[in-house]
Amino acid sequence: MTTETVSSAGRGAEHGAGHRSGREGGRGSSAGVFWRYWTASTVSRLGDEVTGVALPLIAVVALHATAFQVGLIAAAGYLAWLLIGLPAGVLVHRLPLRGTQVAMDLIRAAAVASVPVAAALGVLGLPHLVVVALVVGLASVVFDVGNATFLPSIVAKEELTARNSLTSGSAAVTQLAGPSLGGVLVQLLGGAASMLVDAVSYLVSAALMRSLPRTRQPVGARTAGDGVRAQIREGWRYVTRHPVIGPCTADATAVNFVCGALMTLTPLFLVRTLGAPAAVVGVLMATGGLGSLLGAAATPRLVAGVGGGAALRGAAAIAAAFAFLLPAAGPGWGTLLFAVGNAGFAAGVVVTSIVTRTHRQTHTSPELLPRVMATVRFVSWGAIPVGALAAGAASTAWGTRTALLLTAVAALASPAILLASPVRRMRELA
Repeated sequence: MTTETVSSAGRGAEHGAGHRSGREGGRGSSAGVFWRYWTASTVSRLGDEVTGVALPLIAVVALHATAFQVGLIAAAGYLAWLLIGLPAGVLVHRLPLRGTQVAMDLIRAAAVASVPVAAALGVLGLPHLVVVALVVGLASVVFDVGNATFLPSIVAKEELTARNSLTSGSAAVTQLAGPSLGGVLVQLLGGAASMLVDAVSYLVSAALMRSLPRTRQPVGARTAGDGVRAQIREGWRYVTRHPVIGPCTADATAVNFVCGALMTLTPLFLVRTLGAPAAVVGVLMATGGLGSLLGAAATPRLVAGVGGGAALRGAAAIAAAFAFLLPAAGPGWGTLLFAVGNAGFAAGVVVTSIVTRTHRQTHTSPELLPRVMATVRFVSWGAIPVGALAAGAASTAWGTRTALLLTAVAALASPAILLASPVRRMRELA
């Protein structure tokens, strides 16, 4: 459950990204366009969640991977943000958006499908899983930046909070259903075969994305007298100097470090420490989706009732508090503590993500939005592989339960960052 807390975090600017960049080749009403966009994103995310369970379980169960090796797989997928996170904003700014999205879906489908092929040929190994995670991650970087840019171009500014809550809610449903489905598929079919589900999901997403209208590039998108470095610097300065975006980016970085650590530690803790079978692992991991769904459903009322700033600070504190339930879990009925902690942490994270994403989309000019998105995610999502590798090393040195406790302590950095910034006084993120 990664966040952009400002990873979806707000960015200020005086021109709302809700000003549409325009559409070409009108295929249906704006509502119809949104629902095709939503369906493509949701189907793709469902496959992602299946793979999120299948890849580490293949490593743990079939390849007998160590904690650090599982961390390598988790880290590889997000290492892509460090490799191409900043240039991705410029690429999305310049390339045809719809065609780029379709291409990224097809690349991910091919990479994921290679796992069952390699397993059938008897050549599947840990390096293959790491490479697949990296390739999927690289394509997902470009796709995610494009997806967040696509939404403001097809949705009116005043609808963005509701649409962001809907997309986050549907993501929560896939997070709820995907791990359970993944755990069952791994147990019934084996990990490699279960990844065929993800390959199919990317193909379906590609077909739906292909049906969307072409979006006109915002003013300045192809005027590229400025070089790539100059455009990257512009996005970087905007993010780092903004009084709301800067602290929110730091907060998102702290949260995503924790999320990366949990990606490594969760399958190890559930399988080896608590002795849970694959299907139960999927159910327990799916509780994060339940928490995300509840958080997404509550966000519009929270923001309307207490304001975006207060909702952001409260959600960060709640997420950190629930993180301490994870290492307290035990076998049998003790797994309920893990379920509650996982759900509560996810609920807090998704509220911060929706609030800050909406702020960014409504306060950043359309021509700058892809670079702002890429910069924020480069910084904040770049913490995910660091957290994954650090957790693997900590688990190897001190044990998985101790590593989980240290991860919970690290989660306290999120509310501390917000309370030490100008955001602590804001009812609304303005």
